[in-house]
Amino acid sequence: MYFLHYHITKHELINCLYLPSSCHSINLPFKLKKNFYSFVFLFGLATIYSWAQFPNPALVGYWHNWSDWSAPYIDLTDVDDRYNIINVSFATPQTGTDYQMEFAPDQVTQATLIAQIQTLQSQGKIVNISVGGANAIVALDNTTERDAFINTMTDIINTYGFDGMDIDLEGSSVSITGGTISTPVDAKIINLIEATKQIMLNFRVNNNNKKMYLSMAPETAFVQGGMSAFGGIWGAYLPIIHALRDSLDVLHVQLYNSGSMFGIDGNIYNQGTADFIIAMTEAVIQGFNTSGGFFTGLPPTKVAVGLPACPNAAGGGFTNTTTVASAINYLKNEGPKPGTYTLENTNGYPNLRGLMTWSINWDAIATCNATNYEYAQNYEALFPECTFEVALSGNNTVCANTPETYNAGSYPAGTIFNWVITNGTIVTGCGTTDATCTVLWQSGTAGELSVIVQTP
Repeated sequence: MYFLHYHITKHELINCLYLPSSCHSINLPFKLKKNFYSFVFLFGLATIYSWAQFPNPALVGYWHNWSDWSAPYIDLTDVDDRYNIINVSFATPQTGTDYQMEFAPDQVTQATLIAQIQTLQSQGKIVNISVGGANAIVALDNTTERDAFINTMTDIINTYGFDGMDIDLEGSSVSITGGTISTPVDAKIINLIEATKQIMLNFRVNNNNKKMYLSMAPETAFVQGGMSAFGGIWGAYLPIIHALRDSLDVLHVQLYNSGSMFGIDGNIYNQGTADFIIAMTEAVIQGFNTSGGFFTGLPPTKVAVGLPACPNAAGGGFTNTTTVASAINYLKNEGPKPGTYTLENTNGYPNLRGLMTWSINWDAIATCNATNYEYAQNYEALFPECTFEVALSGNNTVCANTPETYNAGSYPAGTIFNWVITNGTIVTGCGTTDATCTVLWQSGTAGELSVIVQTP
């Protein structure tokens, strides 16, 4: 199975509409081997941004920048090879502030860690700096603190050559007193959004217009909890996710240390079960109502399932590999319903992004599970690598209000094609038996096309 994604930005479509002679060319076909990658095209009216490759599917793991007797330190270059996105934990506020960020290697020299990051990047892995964590409060209460956060985080990213930033703010770092999902009123929410946008812009300037990787790891109360209430921590991440949705690469809500939560079917589900994984995951894909407005869901390619690597890695919510497998297989439409929750989308989400875990260090301990790296092994079974090539070809111009045809190639009888189109209208094809898909893109709106090919 392989993905190929086209991301067509608003600026690109406007350029096509008002300057039809300058419709931008997309070179086709692309040929992919082994891993899934997202190809991102971001065109401005004058500047062409470079595309970025991020692993898809993804196994995201948090890496401890410290040593603990229960979860010992691991050299970054010794991380299990199945982890293709590594979040270095954590950048935290300097003593006496909650906005001036710092990061320093705890077990090796700065030069050694930089070299290790570069080694992983040379292998095609993404290495990010994660901000906050459970014990660090980050609050940008005014523009001075916002700017200090921007400057210090930009410096950390530049110094170590990180590919991006993961936002893992918990507790009182993110809370709301009013407003709506689309119109927040709290200064620290607005400032965090603005700061993240500026850090991404700084990254582009410093990295030849390359896109910065961006992910988030909120707890369930901050996201799905918005169905219960919209205030305090409840639903507090929703305005941030909404404002940054176009730049967000992966959302992996922590489906642990949670207790019970409402699903979009109105029923309550408990952590540590297949139903909980399925219900919480579909909620962020389908979207849901809150008293602060409707949260519009994210594409499944931007959603990963976040779980603890072993029982000792979290205070609650550990889910054994068999249960995880039954949940993921149902979500991907590759297995039966394992519990009482029924997917709203009966076709499931075969292009679900992957898994996230806290943490790589916990996964490495043989005594915490039946074997070391049990979580990574389960991921490998659920999101297997493919060994064949897929070439997606078609018309090589992208213009608004002009039908574009894409062809996934020739495959044996019984092959299933799963086309996903966002902000485009199907003209013809695009069915489960169709190797071709013709789309009419909407004007002035970002769009996406992806296809998964499942051979018999």
